[in-house]
Amino acid sequence: MEVKAKKSLGQNFLKDQDVIDQIFSIAEVKPTDWVLEIGPGTGALTYVLCDKVEKLMAIELDRVLVGRLQEHFVNSKHVSILEGNILDIHLAELIDSSTFGEHGYKIIANIPYYITAPIIRTLLSLKQPPQSLTLMVQDEVAERLAAKPGSMSLLSIMAQYYADVEKKLFVPKEAFDPVPKVDSAVIHIVPKRQYEEEADKKLFRIVRAGFSARRKTLANNLANTFTLPRASVEEYIERLGLRKDIRAQALSLTDWENLCALWDQEKSV
Repeated sequence: MEVKAKKSLGQNFLKDQDVIDQIFSIAEVKPTDWVLEIGPGTGALTYVLCDKVEKLMAIELDRVLVGRLQEHFVNSKHVSILEGNILDIHLAELIDSSTFGEHGYKIIANIPYYITAPIIRTLLSLKQPPQSLTLMVQDEVAERLAAKPGSMSLLSIMAQYYADVEKKLFVPKEAFDPVPKVDSAVIHIVPKRQYEEEADKKLFRIVRAGFSARRKTLANNLANTFTLPRASVEEYIERLGLRKDIRAQALSLTDWENLCALWDQEKSV
């Protein structure tokens, strides 16, 4: 029975076998791997993945698709198909209870474009982070995630603070059914830093303030957010070897960390 994609769920089903093969290559899937798949859809990746790994857990929101997948894998003891919204599921508990965290696991996902940012934030803040994330996202979002200083955003700072991020594969929209309006890309994310609530909250409070008005200078944004004299903020920025009229998108991750350390030292925030 043919499945009709639901616009309300942002569904576009991957159909290009060459792209599927390249995803497995990018993820470096091995027979001993445990994999969490998010948004398996019609199972284009799932059906192949189940024969390549030791354990597979797939989480799908669409009840109809969940039923189809569960029926297909009913006799596969190493495959679990769960129904749920990845943003509502208590993922940390799920990973702990399934021993995924203890064993180590990889994530492979074709995620709806409209919830890409919150999903990535959720996955990178897990106390037991995955060994890697191989994600199909909108091409424009992939560019933002892997951006260099000069084109940085709050999203790229967040991702690169926790992980090494690399755009690996451009995927034309024709690789999907139905054909979406935009092209996609596969990004590979390798976590490098554990989530630390208090320290991270302090850093991202400053980062969010820095990006609060993109057309304004970093000094203006920080001064306005924290009600400080702009001249004082410009002094901090210049002490880091940066121009006082620099904008947030031009700072590197190291610049933000240095700024946060100086800010904390001066007890300005």
